[in-house]
Amino acid sequence: MKEHISARIAKLQSASFKELNQAYKELFGKAETASHKTYLFRRIAYKLQELEYGGLSKKAKVSLKALVEKYDPINNAAFRPAPSRPNTPNTKDRRLPIPGTIINKEYKGMRYTVKVLENGFEYKSKIYSSLSAIAKEITRAHWNGYLFFSL
Repeated sequence: MKEHISARIAKLQSASFKELNQAYKELFGKAETASHKTYLFRRIAYKLQELEYGGLSKKAKVSLKALVEKYDPINNAAFRPAPSRPNTPNTKDRRLPIPGTIINKEYKGMRYTVKVLENGFEYKSKIYSSLSAIAKEITRAHWNGYLFFSL
């Protein structure tokens, strides 16, 4: 009897990195060079569901692409504030959401909320110049802020 998709995905959650790499190779026909277990797990789980239930239709993919191009606040320049001086390129990191965005992070059973400001970040009513500084405040260890907050 064929194993149900949810059972296969549940098994993957406790799989080792080596086992995930093997499963990825079986599904995609090539080895993955990523070194992040969560990334591999998500890719494999999505692919298993896609094979079981079918992927998005071409019409849905076209609509989704159009929506991302129009409304994606991270990569869409139309949502970014204009540079303060004309003819000056916007030097803001493109990985950052637009000012006013709230970033939520679950870490060790706690939920942390950070607000993106025009020039910095607000966490617990205090202004920080970088996400890395906030990540260090939360974890007491050095983290890349973009990695910690999954940006």
